[in-house]
Amino acid sequence: MKRAILITAAMALAAASVQAKDIVDTAVSAGDFKTLAAALQKAGLVDTLKGPGPFTVFAPTDAAFAKVPKDQLEALLADKDKLTQVLTYHVVPGKVLAKDVKAGPVKTVQGRPLTVSTSGGVKVDDANVIKTDIVADNGVIHVIDSIVLPK
Repeated sequence: MKRAILITAAMALAAASVQAKDIVDTAVSAGDFKTLAAALQKAGLVDTLKGPGPFTVFAPTDAAFAKVPKDQLEALLADKDKLTQVLTYHVVPGKVLAKDVKAGPVKTVQGRPLTVSTSGGVKVDDANVIKTDIVADNGVIHVIDSIVLPK
C-alpha cells in the first residue's frame, strides 16, 4: 500500500512539473516557426499570445515567410505598426478546432475578417491550411503555407 501511495505521489509530482505550453512556446518548440516567433517579438505580441486566450492562430511557417521578397519582409519587420496589423490578422479569438471550421468570413483580432473556404481543402484567404489542431494550453494553431494580409 505504501509503495502504491509513493508511486502515485511521484506521478503527481512529475505531472505537476511538466509545464503546459502556450501558443508561443508550442510554435517555438515545433521548430518551423522561427520567423514567426521573431516577428511576434518585434511586434510586442509574445505576452499577448502567452496570455489566457483562447486564441486560434493561423501560423505561417518559415517557408511561408521565405515566399515574401527579402526587401519586403525586412520592411515589414521594421514597421512595428504594420507588422502588428499583419500578425493579428492571423489570429482569431476563441479556440476553433478543424472539426468546427466553417466556410465564410471570420473576424480576426486585427478587426478585419479573413475568408475561410473548405472546398478542395481548407484555405484562409489564399493560404492553404497544411496542418491542423496543434493544441496549446491557451488555444490552437493551424499551420498555413503563406502569409495572409489584411484587405
